[in-house]
Amino acid sequence: MIIHISSVSGLIPIYDALGAYGVSKAALNNYSKSLSKEVSPKGVRVLTISPGMVKTGAADEFLKASALEAGISIEETTENLIKSQGGIPMGRLAQPEDVAELVGFLVSPRGSYLTGANYIIDGGTHPMV
Repeated sequence: MIIHISSVSGLIPIYDALGAYGVSKAALNNYSKSLSKEVSPKGVRVLTISPGMVKTGAADEFLKASALEAGISIEETTENLIKSQGGIPMGRLAQPEDVAELVGFLVSPRGSYLTGANYIIDGGTHPMV
């Protein structure tokens, strides 16, 4: 089993901050789907998880640097980033545990028939069906 961790940035461009990052994640999404078509018949499942922003140490550092550069608070920076993505209906950034629980399900026997899919876990941010 292969699980690629991508990002909603591969689906929703955030031009002013994460352009190159989004392009790389879009490429990963395409690669993951292509790989699943190739190896799933051989018994290897390939899945992608595309989280929205997850509250990690790296995210905290990104927000601190962005706040410092803009001359505003970390809270304002976080709010601006959330607004730039169209808002988060769940009202909060993801926690690492949110993503880990999805990974746990996908690798469990309950996920044994899943392959080639991209699971978006972003609190409802992504606006497409």
